[in-house]
Amino acid sequence: MEWMAWTTPTAIFFLCIALMLAGMTVWELVSPTVEAKGFLPMRTTRGDRLFIGLLGSAFITLGWLATTELSLWGAVAVSLVWIAIVIRFG
Repeated sequence: MEWMAWTTPTAIFFLCIALMLAGMTVWELVSPTVEAKGFLPMRTTRGDRLFIGLLGSAFITLGWLATTELSLWGAVAVSLVWIAIVIRFG
C-alpha cells in the first residue's frame, strides 16, 4: 500500500489551515461573533466566512489549474485576496 508523501509545501498548507482554525477559535472565545450581512446573500459569522473563503479558494485553484499554464503562485495570490475580501466584507 502506498502512503501519501508529505512534502514541505503540503505540510505548510495543512499547518496554515490548522493555525487559522486555532486562531479563529481563540478569537471566538475572546470576542464572540455576531451574525452580519455583507455582500454574501446570507447572514454569516466569522467562521462561516472563513469556510466560504477556503472553499472559494479551492475552486479558484482548480479553475486556475484547468485554464492556465501560469505558475500556481498566481492562484495562491488570488485566493489570499479572495479570503481577505470574504472575511472582511462578506
